[in-house]
Amino acid sequence: MNNTRIAVLAVAALSLASCARKDAPEPPVATPGVTLDHDRAPLGSPVEITYRFEVAKDAPPFAEDYTVFVGVVDPDEELMWTDDHVPAVPTKQWKPGQKVEYTRTVFVPIFPYIGEASIHMGLYSTATNKRLSLSGEDMGQRAYKVAKIQLLPQTENVFTVFKEGWHSPESPPNDTSVEWQWTKKEATLGFKNPKKDSVFYLDVDASMTFAEGQQIQVKIVDRVVSEFMLAPAQRSLHKIPLTTAQLGDADLVDLRIVVDKTFVPALLPAAGSKDPRELGIRVFHAFIGPKQ
Repeated sequence: MNNTRIAVLAVAALSLASCARKDAPEPPVATPGVTLDHDRAPLGSPVEITYRFEVAKDAPPFAEDYTVFVGVVDPDEELMWTDDHVPAVPTKQWKPGQKVEYTRTVFVPIFPYIGEASIHMGLYSTATNKRLSLSGEDMGQRAYKVAKIQLLPQTENVFTVFKEGWHSPESPPNDTSVEWQWTKKEATLGFKNPKKDSVFYLDVDASMTFAEGQQIQVKIVDRVVSEFMLAPAQRSLHKIPLTTAQLGDADLVDLRIVVDKTFVPALLPAAGSKDPRELGIRVFHAFIGPKQ
């Protein structure tokens, strides 16, 4: 065998060895999982999702703080929506054998699909988009199937109508997945009385106009059922319990959101706006449902 052929074979052998090392499976660093407070959810309703990671006993230190990706897919594996987020405990603080668990409230989008859906999740780097190897049912590209949820028609929710005091729905440019409505000084939400203990979910933020924040009252008739401060430009979710007694005996109930201060963008010199509307607070979700 001549020297040229030997050299070619040697290079090929090194190349194959390099590919083998590159393609070798990486050991899983954790096992993902979720628990749903209910596995049947109407469109538009909130679901409490408890996310869980059991770190492998032999897991090496995490090189960076990874992001959790969550995708909800239909039976054809088409992505419907996501809930990507930073875990409650940053991954650089995770220890071998540790169980990391936390709960998030997720609102099911109003999506044109009814039926069974699957929840996939994993971990990825925001710097490189690389996904980590985890234990579980890999659906491809290190997306792990962790649960199923049955999506029900929106009509299964408590009938609710936005009455007086609301501006039209808005979305940011090129992103219809996010929607909000501004209130005026008072905004009324009418709903069919569940006649049982319930919860009012108010997902909201306040304007940056008021450095001291805004005072919010939630009323049924003239009775205050909740009162709290909103810090400026900080979105927050408030879960307000409503008892059967507070809801009363009427078939229909009006709930009022009252803001202590409002503003008109066109009257703010620094805003550079021609918007003449009276604005109170920005509401992303206002949902009433029986207590689970």
